[in-house]
Amino acid sequence: MSIPSSLLASESITFEGAIELTQSLLAKIEADSLRDSYASQLSEAQIEQAVASLVKTMNGARGFFVTYLTDEGQVADRPSPGAIEALRSAPEIVAELLVKNLAMSSAMVVYHSRHQSEERAAGSARVQGRSRNLIQILQMPACQTIASEMLANLQDASGEYQEFFERWGYDDEQKMAIRSAVSEAIG
Repeated sequence: MSIPSSLLASESITFEGAIELTQSLLAKIEADSLRDSYASQLSEAQIEQAVASLVKTMNGARGFFVTYLTDEGQVADRPSPGAIEALRSAPEIVAELLVKNLAMSSAMVVYHSRHQSEERAAGSARVQGRSRNLIQILQMPACQTIASEMLANLQDASGEYQEFFERWGYDDEQKMAIRSAVSEAIG
């Protein structure tokens, strides 16, 4: 059974297009989880093909992760074998975005908690947990490398990720939360 072309990302997909495509994909996967396995619309191979088409470009991967990690449903809480294999198909892009999503969501838990925005803090904590879970499931050397570089940059206040920390204006408490989450994710 071939995958509908509407679920495949083109090389020129926009960030917004990737968000829409991921929303459609997640809706189909969620609907499948409510059916019996014989009535599923998508096989694991089709899920893998759809996700791989998204994560092979930076726009596609960014749109995929912003949607997948923040989705209100539970698909991302139990990543399918097809999704996992697809993420492994683009280690450089996936690792960079996963480690950054872990860092950003960890900092945002602190920010939202400070501002008594418990609903937003819970949303950031959900992204944090899903990002950590994916990093641990994937066990990609690229995640280990990027996480180690990020931790070293936090220690030395210099390096490739220092600009990332400065751009987002993370303070010491947020950096401590990032350090803790990234360390935990890579063991």
